[in-house]
Amino acid sequence: MRRNAPETMSSSSDDVLTGDVLAGRFTGGRWPMLRLLLGSYLLLLPTLGMYRFWLLTRKRHFYWSNTILGADALEYTGSALQLLFGFLMALLVFIPLYVFFFYLSTRDRDVALAGYALAALFLFFLSGYAAYRVRRFLLTRTLWRGIRFSQGGSAFAYAVRRLILIALSLVTLGLTYPFQVLFLWRYRYANTWYGDRKCTFDGRWRDIGPVFHFHQFAWLALLVALFYLIGSLPDSPGTSAMERMQNDPRIFWIGGIGVFYFVFSLAHIRATIFSRFLSSLRFGRARVKVRVPTLALFGQYVVHGLLFVVLSTIFLLVFGIVATNLPGDVLAGRQADLSHILQLGWTGMGALGLTYLAWLAFLAMAGELVLRVGLWKLVAKGTRISEAADLENVRARGEESALAGQGLADALNVGAY
Repeated sequence: MRRNAPETMSSSSDDVLTGDVLAGRFTGGRWPMLRLLLGSYLLLLPTLGMYRFWLLTRKRHFYWSNTILGADALEYTGSALQLLFGFLMALLVFIPLYVFFFYLSTRDRDVALAGYALAALFLFFLSGYAAYRVRRFLLTRTLWRGIRFSQGGSAFAYAVRRLILIALSLVTLGLTYPFQVLFLWRYRYANTWYGDRKCTFDGRWRDIGPVFHFHQFAWLALLVALFYLIGSLPDSPGTSAMERMQNDPRIFWIGGIGVFYFVFSLAHIRATIFSRFLSSLRFGRARVKVRVPTLALFGQYVVHGLLFVVLSTIFLLVFGIVATNLPGDVLAGRQADLSHILQLGWTGMGALGLTYLAWLAFLAMAGELVLRVGLWKLVAKGTRISEAADLENVRARGEESALAGQGLADALNVGAY
């Protein structure tokens, strides 16, 4: 088991102990992650997507092993076969659901709509259940200094709370959203353990509530101003409403400010939640302190948005080049039956399919490299643990959880990290 480096390091170091404070850092870079993604994505196609379990495992090893607190890195002990077996087990849950969907397709319209609404509600509830179970899966496979984390509590109770709180947020048009975030964070972290040391969560509504409501009312003010300007446009015979809006520069500026502020407020709210709620965690006397700068997170959103525009433009250009080399006017009409589509031939359909898959792959890589690596690095770099000596006497506790939680979350595409 690795232990801490001596506490005689220079106070100017960002990656070691300073007195009784552990400093966090992330040693991973975007180029190693890019190489990992490129090699793995090339294997997804010939394996019909089955390699994604190995891809996810490699990514987790990358993030965990490069996250260092003091002198010790996190360890991830999960394997790709665990993910594969868990996914196959979770598919059994969906067989009755598929049968239910088939049954609804044979019923009249009203019964089918009611059944689909019920199924959607069940799947939403199940996603909350799966998200909590996958958190337990990840924590029980995360070690630091050879001591395993673990997750208590009930996934069913968490899913019920999540469903009620999200419904309340929708009914109140987002006014109760800070309470939703607070109660769900509290339930997750109040049931988190590091060895035999239980986590304490001291977060409060006022840590994030004023920030969220300030941005919420600012969005509302911008929308009111935009609608007022649109409504005040003079009528012009022979000119459509869209043309009148395009000819008024005020609409452009208010709309641009609205988009800019919307992205900035998302970054500010997310940075505030991470900074203040992660800084509300304690393990005994050891207290976590995290600072995620808003401007750095906002910059990541801007870069990702620009990459999305660039990649989408390249995709449209490549798609246009491929389409112009296809036979006749197969893609010219808005509607095309199967016989027209088959005229493309295997080569044409394959070229279009590979172009589309390449676009999706590059978008996914852009999100991973800019947003996920960026946020993980900001959180790790901004983490400090005071009174860290209290963690020296933590004893090992717990074992790896069952596989079904990860498999269910993977099938529903929730809780990847």
